[in-house]
Amino acid sequence: MAARKTEETISMVDTFREFKETKNIDRTTLMSVLEESFRNVIAKIFGSDENFDVIVNPDKGDFEIYRNRIVVADGEVSDDNKEISLKEARKIEPDYEVGEEVSELVNFSKFGRRAILNLRQTLASKILELEHDSLYNKYKDRVGQIVSGEVYQVWKREVLLVDDENNELILPRSEQIPRDQYRKGETVRAVILRVDNENNNPKIILSRTSGAFLERLLEAEVPEIADGLITIKRIARMPGERAKIAVESYDDRIDPVGACVGVKGSRVHGIVRELCNENIDVINYTSNIKLFIQRALSPARISSITIDEENKKAEVFLRPEEVSLAIGRGGLNIKLASMLTEFTIDVFREVDESDEDIYLEEFADEIDQWIIDSLKGIGLDTAKAVIRAPRELLVQKADLEEETVEGILRILKAEFE
Repeated sequence: MAARKTEETISMVDTFREFKETKNIDRTTLMSVLEESFRNVIAKIFGSDENFDVIVNPDKGDFEIYRNRIVVADGEVSDDNKEISLKEARKIEPDYEVGEEVSELVNFSKFGRRAILNLRQTLASKILELEHDSLYNKYKDRVGQIVSGEVYQVWKREVLLVDDENNELILPRSEQIPRDQYRKGETVRAVILRVDNENNNPKIILSRTSGAFLERLLEAEVPEIADGLITIKRIARMPGERAKIAVESYDDRIDPVGACVGVKGSRVHGIVRELCNENIDVINYTSNIKLFIQRALSPARISSITIDEENKKAEVFLRPEEVSLAIGRGGLNIKLASMLTEFTIDVFREVDESDEDIYLEEFADEIDQWIIDSLKGIGLDTAKAVIRAPRELLVQKADLEEETVEGILRILKAEFE
């Protein structure tokens, strides 16, 4: 006697079979989950599932449930679930005798609609749990590695990507390069920043602004890094704008900067394009702090430098024509140098001792301190340095109003008249 499959059970098993195909859950695990779910329902209905055999074939969507009972004399049945009377047993097979075991195919549809719904809910819950476990296990040990994903949805605060197994990957706005543009269906590369797993709900967070992304790109382009002959010691990035990288070679015959840049920049061209034309400066790493800061401020040439190692501060003195190079457009060069060296760097313009000048602090009673700090922040720490500076530098880089600049210059020039 064959069990009639209800529409609900067929749908349920087909759903699970489809899940196996799309989520790549192994057959053994799938069968185990299906059997466990069936047994949970059976135990609730009959009080025990010990005497039931559950046979599941998820590949075909088939399942069979058999209840095993011992034949007892008529009128002596004490447990309907584990015992069957001789009369009832002979309705199944006429030659059964007392003491024999009857294995009977159970019609699942007779469990009732509530039992079927309960089974489907249990399966759905276990499916979700398996999916989350699979996703978490796939990515938990891959933090710091580059992955590729197809853009599925673009939102204001994040971009949703899917990998080759249709798992969801999240690229938050804060981890996107400012000039990045995303279109549905295109492939995007990023580094795995972290894997969150709150309440067993894994979220794969990606980043294109992390220093690790640039580091992995370099490893892929420079064989000497992959082989361990060159080490990336430090990376500082202003994503999409500029980056500074400090490298060191363990082989005296290898020029680490030249190896990373390549002939005519061949090795960094692809990386620059990937990072939206982010300029990449590569310098030689050294444990000599003064020399390291000097290299980090390239292309500016430093005249002298004073180091306060305890407070991680450096005072750098340069010729007037080198100040703007050290600071860079929008202060970018000095910011990256500070990030790379992990020192706060203050830039000062060298003053010819034969040329009488006055430090700006002497004007604190006439000029607001925040204005003095703004001027010093762009390397102008004396009265004559401010007077000689281009008006555009004072307005744009020091972020001062035209009227304020006029007032400052009037005060400073009066001192030398």
